[in-house]
Amino acid sequence: MNYIEAKKRIDELKQLIIENNEAYYVFDTPKITDFEYDELFRELKRLEQEFPELVTKDSPTQKVGDKISEGFKEHTHKYRLYSLDNSNNYDDLRKWYERILKEYPNEKDIELVVELKIDGLSCALSYEKGQLITGATRGNGIIGENITENIKTITGIPLKLSSDINLEVRGEVYMPVSSFEKLNEENIENGLKEFANPRNAAAGSLRQLDSKITAKRDLHFFAYTAIAENNDLFKTHSDALKLLENQGFIVNPNYRVVRGINSVIELCQYWETERFNLNYATDGMVIKVNDLSKQNELGFTARAPKWATAFKFPPEEVWTKLEGIELSVGKTGAVTPVALLTPVQLAGTIVKRASLHNFDEINRLGLNIGNEVLIKKAAEIIPKVIRKKDDEDFGVYKEPENCPCCGAKLFRPDGEVSLYCPNTLNCPAQIQGKIEYWASKEALDIDGVGSSLVEKLLDKKLIQDFADLYKLTTQDLMQIDLIKEKSADNIYNAIQASKTPSLTKFLTALSIKLIGKETAELLASEYPTLESLKSASVENLIKIDGIGEKAAKSIIDFFNDDNNKVILNKLEEYGVHPQGKEFEKISNVFDGKTFVITGTLSQPRSVFEDKIKKMGGKVSSSVSKKTSYVLAGDNPGSKFDKASTLGVIILSERDFENLSQD
Repeated sequence: MNYIEAKKRIDELKQLIIENNEAYYVFDTPKITDFEYDELFRELKRLEQEFPELVTKDSPTQKVGDKISEGFKEHTHKYRLYSLDNSNNYDDLRKWYERILKEYPNEKDIELVVELKIDGLSCALSYEKGQLITGATRGNGIIGENITENIKTITGIPLKLSSDINLEVRGEVYMPVSSFEKLNEENIENGLKEFANPRNAAAGSLRQLDSKITAKRDLHFFAYTAIAENNDLFKTHSDALKLLENQGFIVNPNYRVVRGINSVIELCQYWETERFNLNYATDGMVIKVNDLSKQNELGFTARAPKWATAFKFPPEEVWTKLEGIELSVGKTGAVTPVALLTPVQLAGTIVKRASLHNFDEINRLGLNIGNEVLIKKAAEIIPKVIRKKDDEDFGVYKEPENCPCCGAKLFRPDGEVSLYCPNTLNCPAQIQGKIEYWASKEALDIDGVGSSLVEKLLDKKLIQDFADLYKLTTQDLMQIDLIKEKSADNIYNAIQASKTPSLTKFLTALSIKLIGKETAELLASEYPTLESLKSASVENLIKIDGIGEKAAKSIIDFFNDDNNKVILNKLEEYGVHPQGKEFEKISNVFDGKTFVITGTLSQPRSVFEDKIKKMGGKVSSSVSKKTSYVLAGDNPGSKFDKASTLGVIILSERDFENLSQD
């Protein structure tokens, strides 16, 4: 390649990388895979090394991250946050180590720390005399976003250290895979945006302008390094990790101190497959020289430390053929497209199906049956379609006009991306989905009533809805193949035992749109009986902290629907009575009082919640002017700060025990 060709390609690469940096860092919506991005970056570095006169100060190889998003105040980092150079093969990893050894010719092996590379959002936390002062995103490494209020809501970040020291802490905010899946399921169910992976879910949650939203998301934090003004606090990186643990941080337990590159490679090979058993996303390993004096001697390049590198796992992405698109109808009537694929090996399993999310996503990708598509496992768990081959044009799959199950005309509610079937009474898919959910662990947890049994009961017309489960007899159940008398008795008894659920479980089990377990708990704490909730108005419902206008309207619409009234009447007729008072009252000490519990206490939080309710009080998830007391344990978070601002009384455990004995 000559000079002119190189300059043209370098300019193209710089523009591509800048555009993708903005999509990744600012908008949390990556356009290409990490592997594709790394390949662009490597090509740019290679060309700049070949033509050093073409290197400019604004080149992505000279910078870290990208600009900050609007809406947050800028924060200038006290210590610059560098990026990491990385490799995706063991030869490059050995070359990095050989460069380290050249600097220390008298040493046979160098002590290294090997850590999992957590796929989240890097943050810097500043502590003065043990108190958290600021929390900020990495940004461009020099200037980030001040997200202190949001940082205070995150599990694993102490507001006060165990010692009165000045410390700069670096770490990764992440969302557990299980929480990511739950959040996406709720978003799909409610017609909201689906996150691409846990990293984007964490970033989107952390960078909310309203910290209340951040607090509702299950975010966690792994601390991975510290910078101390007092040089005597630690002399090695592994000692810094131990200090962080002693100061109240959660450090990923899977780090190892080793000697030599062979031990590093063994760990990389182990975690390449073992990572799929973790409940957080990791896309590689980070290797650091352990001795801090050596780190200082080795120094930095323009964008990365010379004493550290990242090894990226091979991409878990494969090409296959889109053979068909299956339309699935959920319990609320949402129609979801699912890709049917030519079976292919991916991340240790055979994949035949993958998520297409919704029809807007199909249009965005320009997909149709017959396309060769690239699939990956989002969070290494859920197969999803990323894109099609650029040179293929089969047109775009046309979204359906009618329900694939019952034929009803589909509709799209304002502000939502999902299509819905309106035929709640007669759509077989919705009926079966509602019955299965009613009996599921998330709802009434009726042992023995699963999807197979529900399908057979519907086929034999023994039931028409979930209320009909309660009219079944042992003889009815024995009509189902392979169910003998003993099994039928067990199922019958399990159904009968579910007749007095808590009001929270009952409301959850009804499959009301936008109403999950948490919202059901809020409703049950405010309304003592189902009848009182039925008569509530939108105005009254939105006064409850955590319930918005859409959710309130959905509740009203559900109880006003004639079909739902029929089912509720049948439940009452069959003896199903939700219990609004879940606790036997033992005193009136806390009558009319609302508590919020925050921080780490000596016993599980549920112990304190039970005691408050038994003594006539209520427990809320958020602090407001209506809050009577905040019971605060260690590392209480933003709820403590808000209570202080509003003048709400804050109780220690001892205060609480004294108050409960009055």
